[in-house]
Amino acid sequence: MSTKPLKRHKALQPLSREHHHGLLLSWKLRAGFKKNIEIERMKTYADWFYNTHLIPHFDTEEAHIFTLLDSNHDLVKRALAEHRRLKRLFNDADNVAKSLGLIEEELEQHIRFEERVLFPEIQKIATEEQLEHIEKIHHPDEKFVDNLDDEFWK
Repeated sequence: MSTKPLKRHKALQPLSREHHHGLLLSWKLRAGFKKNIEIERMKTYADWFYNTHLIPHFDTEEAHIFTLLDSNHDLVKRALAEHRRLKRLFNDADNVAKSLGLIEEELEQHIRFEERVLFPEIQKIATEEQLEHIEKIHHPDEKFVDNLDDEFWK
């Protein structure tokens, strides 16, 4: 017996779109490694993405999404631990190449976890009022603007 996937509530769809851009960051880093692009070029883009998009995304999730579950919930604990790990990797100045390689892998795994496990669990327990609140505070009409100064992945 198979179960039909849960359709993403419209309040969570903007976060899922942001996840898509995070997956693209992983892809871009992977492409950069395959092309033997200078680490500093990839780090410049990764830092821009982290500061411009990922930190605000993490902040929104931690303040408004994860709080819909109990703070001791295993899925919330895992998501917060993964956020802390990713922040350490982005801020690691000692072994940049290794950290970028780990970001490429771990960011993708983290996003898949949130999309396939955490968000469906949150969506199951959240009230319509809670989801409407998320929709109001997280601006779904803001469009992603990429930094195309150095498209090293092409």
